[in-house]
Amino acid sequence: MILVTGANGNLGAAMLAALRAGGATAAGGSRTPGEGTRHLDFDDHASLDLTGVSTLVLISAGYAEDDQVVGRHKAVLDAAVRDGVRHVVYTSLTTAGDHLGFALAHRATERLVRVSGLPWTILRNGLYAELFGGLLMWAGNGVESAFGDGALAAVAREDLADAAAIIAANPTRHSGRVYDLVGTPITAEQVADELGVSHRTIGLDEYRRRLLDETPGLLPFQPPMLASIATGIRHRFLDGTTPDLADLLGRPARDPLASAVAAASATRPETGLYCRACFRSGSRSCDDHGSRPGEI
Repeated sequence: MILVTGANGNLGAAMLAALRAGGATAAGGSRTPGEGTRHLDFDDHASLDLTGVSTLVLISAGYAEDDQVVGRHKAVLDAAVRDGVRHVVYTSLTTAGDHLGFALAHRATERLVRVSGLPWTILRNGLYAELFGGLLMWAGNGVESAFGDGALAAVAREDLADAAAIIAANPTRHSGRVYDLVGTPITAEQVADELGVSHRTIGLDEYRRRLLDETPGLLPFQPPMLASIATGIRHRFLDGTTPDLADLLGRPARDPLASAVAAASATRPETGLYCRACFRSGSRSCDDHGSRPGEI
């Protein structure tokens, strides 16, 4: 049986759906389990029962400080060794992201995976196109960002889920491999153009100020994490591509620009305007992009 952790998250849910659609015997694990998932709380070691699991897909539990994240991953890997798991697939961070504020926990977990004694595959996932679009900030009739004219080799989340499902369904042939799963470089200007609006660049100091002063609900580790993404894109550290994703999928990757536009549209205030893609197609609604419909 294949077990996917974080099954209630967007990536885990998509991965589980892809596995089941392909006919694999797969279950999900979550600290808040629902139908078809089992209780699996990384902070509750007594819940880490992996009996009967042949392949474990370990989705990073990155929503915490590094020591907590690495400790959680170690507990799961220890349970995997104890309970006889035969292969672990870990969703890590793209190689180009080594300078990002959340890279250390990923690289430390990769070390743990390698020394666990279990056969392994590491998926170095690029940053989501959905994240890129979602980080654009609406201001008046345009968007702002600290990305400048830098590009991100963004990848649609669903493609990452499909790639992980392909590997988990037949892990032996991918044993000991590290895949760098990134997509086509896109810019904030391109997203804005598809939305039919302007893009304005703000400084990194202004972006950090907004994160600290105007973004309620962020945890202490999140502003530096988000600022590191912005400076990485702005200074062109995250625009490199590899063929790994398309090779694994056996098809071209989904268009990350479309995914980024959809995410940006979803946060658009009620302005009475359509995005350019809908205007061009003659659509009377932006619902397909997840945004609110409007009137021209």
